[in-house]
Amino acid sequence: MSIPPRPSPARSPVNILHPVQLLQVTRSPQSLKSSFYYFAYGSCMCPVDLKRTLGESMYPFVIGPATLQGYRLGFYRRSLLRNCGVLDVVPDSNSRVEGVLYQLPWRLSELLDEREEVPRGGYRHETIEVDCQNQRYTDVRTYVVVNKLPEELAPNDWYFNVVLRGAVTCGLPEQYCWQLFSHMHRLQQQQVQIQRSA
Repeated sequence: MSIPPRPSPARSPVNILHPVQLLQVTRSPQSLKSSFYYFAYGSCMCPVDLKRTLGESMYPFVIGPATLQGYRLGFYRRSLLRNCGVLDVVPDSNSRVEGVLYQLPWRLSELLDEREEVPRGGYRHETIEVDCQNQRYTDVRTYVVVNKLPEELAPNDWYFNVVLRGAVTCGLPEQYCWQLFSHMHRLQQQQVQIQRSA
């Protein structure tokens, strides 16, 4: 009985594409990364609150306090969940935003997007550069509001407290923490006056 000839390498399906090559072709460039940098400036500055939605301790992923130049904070979105104003960053060449830089595992990316309501058009990704511990970090993700309010809307007490707790816990500059407190308090006082005069 004659032995059938072996298929040539060109025709063998095994040799068409090595499994490792196939993996590299089918995975997106983002999914090939094991982690990503994330700059938080609002409630996500608080590792305890971030754990609530991402499901694991965030402290191991904190790099430290970071500065975003050329932007300023503003409460330009109404959160339907919290029924109050929530933070956004908008370009402003004369300002800066202090926040917390994380290096998060890529497996948490979709959960973070869900928290920031990316699938529902709440926030979108913005790629930025930040300074942290005398080092410049590039290709950093943050989130900006898609449909901004024309004027700022005051936060409620819960959001006020979690933002301030995150800022203090992660070591943001004391003066910036006071500015953040004053900004939120002023918006709340203005809202009270508007409600009384209505």
